[in-house]
Amino acid sequence: MRHFLLGKIHRAVVTRADVDYVGSITIDPLLIEAAGFLENEKVDIYDVTNGARISTYVIPGTPGSGEIGINGAAAHLVTKGDLVIIANYGWMTAEEAETVHPKVVFVDDRNRITERRIQERTPLCTDAFGTV
Repeated sequence: MRHFLLGKIHRAVVTRADVDYVGSITIDPLLIEAAGFLENEKVDIYDVTNGARISTYVIPGTPGSGEIGINGAAAHLVTKGDLVIIANYGWMTAEEAETVHPKVVFVDDRNRITERRIQERTPLCTDAFGTV
């Protein structure tokens, strides 16, 4: 089994960071659904602003709010206004991964969806004879 990307929200703006909250990341349910995340699912957060990388789990916020709330200890590493990428991954065989096309959600500066893409697989490099 190998770990492959399933979906991501690309360059969202953190709307709040609350050290006193009991952990996790609060995400607008519209974004959760668009990226294919599930409540309580593990996600990785990559802070584009400062380079921090953390793992936590998803909790839904208010639909249509654009909320990206960093909760608990992670709020020491990711702060309000930071740009983040939020990604989830799944375990599967290489053969299963051939059929998976990750969902990529692009947002504006208010975390409103501007574009949805299905990430296609990139063909492996081949030589002049078409072999890998």
